[in-house]
Amino acid sequence: MTRPLTLCCILLLSQTLSRTEGFLIVSVDPLPPVVVGDPITLKCNFQTDGTLREIAWFQVIDGGNAKQKIFTYDSVYNTSYSNMEDANKREELVYHSTVRLPEVQLEDDGVYECHVGICSKGSRDQLIVASGSITLTVIVPPRSISVAAANSPAPFSRYEAKNFTLVCIVTGAKPAPSVYFKRDGELIDVFPTTRSSSLVGSHSKASSSNKNWSLNQVLPRGDLDDTKIQKSLSLQDQGGKPTQLRENETDSVEQGGEEGSRLKLQSTTEGIPETVVSREFPRWVQSSDPLYYVQHWQQAAGDGTMEARAMLTWRLNPQLDNEALFSCEVNHPALSMPMQAEVTLTAPRGPKLSTRPSKAKVGDTVRISVQGFQLGPSATKVFPEPLLTWTRVGGHLLDGSKKHDGRELVLERVPAELNGSMFRCTAQNPLGSTDTHIRLIVFENPRLKKGTKRFVALNGAAGRLCLLPNFLLLLRSACELT
Repeated sequence: MTRPLTLCCILLLSQTLSRTEGFLIVSVDPLPPVVVGDPITLKCNFQTDGTLREIAWFQVIDGGNAKQKIFTYDSVYNTSYSNMEDANKREELVYHSTVRLPEVQLEDDGVYECHVGICSKGSRDQLIVASGSITLTVIVPPRSISVAAANSPAPFSRYEAKNFTLVCIVTGAKPAPSVYFKRDGELIDVFPTTRSSSLVGSHSKASSSNKNWSLNQVLPRGDLDDTKIQKSLSLQDQGGKPTQLRENETDSVEQGGEEGSRLKLQSTTEGIPETVVSREFPRWVQSSDPLYYVQHWQQAAGDGTMEARAMLTWRLNPQLDNEALFSCEVNHPALSMPMQAEVTLTAPRGPKLSTRPSKAKVGDTVRISVQGFQLGPSATKVFPEPLLTWTRVGGHLLDGSKKHDGRELVLERVPAELNGSMFRCTAQNPLGSTDTHIRLIVFENPRLKKGTKRFVALNGAAGRLCLLPNFLLLLRSACELT
């Protein structure tokens, strides 16, 4: 008899307390990731049977160590009460509070809290507070994408097949995008042994790590010299697929390649051509299908975005890879379609040379520069950037050096001895090499010739003026003697 009475008292007491303490539940609607620049509305829902006192929105900053108030509502200055028929009757009201950000910026990324305070039904002096939070994720589409060749400009390899690396650089994205390569519009099947890495250091550290990575990757090697075709073919299995060399075999092949190159350099004689020399092609045997290796790495930028890089490395074959279209494509949640950058591998051919001034005279400063190249139908420029080297056929340059690297050759105060000299411009990149020659014609300078005559005339007049005192002295001596 006592236990049921006690239970009834507990239930009655709990109901009384619930009526006097009040009821408050706060929740914030979840949000998907928001693209920077788009508008967004934060919505806070709260359910209560008490009287609303205050609503406040806060943004959590400094890694959670501080809060910044962005919106507040105080019912003391803007009251809104609901008329209740029975004060003792429990009535639950649902409220909404929204905060609109018209143009989301990257600084708006973070945690937001909605704090709600109500007055208890039993006592207006008693304040009940509850809160809810949400994380706003701001995503930023990539700002730029570009494709470059590693270690450019680089010379053309005549006797050894070398690795070639394309670097795709994507900046200004948050989060980091996914990067992949295509060749001639088809997705490249990469060798599945690479791993992603995240770097925080400088670009110099990244480049050194990339070099170490490229050394650790073992690519199938072709032959180094056309005198060792049989040995190169023996390195392939019966199916025609390349096999990997062991270290001792690799060293022996490289030594053989160096000996072969020395023999060929010794037997080469240089002539004086008048026109463009034909392009050079490699003297080594290459396998049919190369193996592509890809490495991805990321680096945090100072503005909160990420810089992503992807490197595609393979054994270059100039006969097959020339005029090949490579594209780097990027997928990102802030993009409606992939973002891409593409390049066409092109060997330099037919450099167009120009001379300024067109009619050089003795004493002028002559500039010989490369104005462009002959391009195929699918290429807009020579890629990778060619290495340009200037030499003088049969002698040294005007400053005494054997060669000059750069897009322009400057000859200051050309003498008459350079008339008829032949200058060679060698343009090369890993896909090929070509030579173009130009003959320098130096005309006489009338100003220098007139200046020389005037100098001779002045010297003659000065000489005559010097002889006059001597003649007068001799005449005076003769008069004294007589």
